[in-house]
Amino acid sequence: MTTISGREAVAKPATRRRGPYATTPARRAEIIRAASASFAEHGYERASLRDIAARADVTHAALLRHFATKDELLLAALAQRDTDDDELARRIIQLKVPREKVLSSILQEEFAHPDHLRNWLAITIAATNPEHPAHDFFIARRERMRDNFTSTRLATTEDSEELTADDKVTMVMALIDGLRIQFLLDPNRPCLHLLETLMRFIASPDES
Repeated sequence: MTTISGREAVAKPATRRRGPYATTPARRAEIIRAASASFAEHGYERASLRDIAARADVTHAALLRHFATKDELLLAALAQRDTDDDELARRIIQLKVPREKVLSSILQEEFAHPDHLRNWLAITIAATNPEHPAHDFFIARRERMRDNFTSTRLATTEDSEELTADDKVTMVMALIDGLRIQFLLDPNRPCLHLLETLMRFIASPDES
């Protein structure tokens, strides 16, 4: 016969820990991942806190203890997306991919999910409005991207006769944004090779 204490001993491993300190970072990370998935699937405007809570397997009230508003969740999700992109870029660079193909290799992963790409792009465009909650984030992100693109690995470190290093970065960023739109308009038309061509065109000399 199973005793009460025996049943409790069996049940304890399956009990969710609720300590405020041990679980908070992990739970916040789960909520942020859930928010990213919801924004990618539904877009920012249509994503709901209740949907995000359900994806993270927390109550609506518990979600609000971590993030008071959807705006806060959006900023956290965007920051996580940047972190994921940086990690992907690091892995690609470690594979010794030719430098003109680094950015196109990163975008291949993004282009594999056109519906998600469309929703993230919509957030980017909406954030051009200075009143948008993510406007300052994207301004800061643009400067971080400039720092990344002017690394030797991405071949835009030096001025040329026709273009300054800053001009090169502007061209790369503009082409990436444009290729996202062109791909969404016609996914069957190859376009990433154009980015590789531009990177070869603007490349600074290899350093030995």
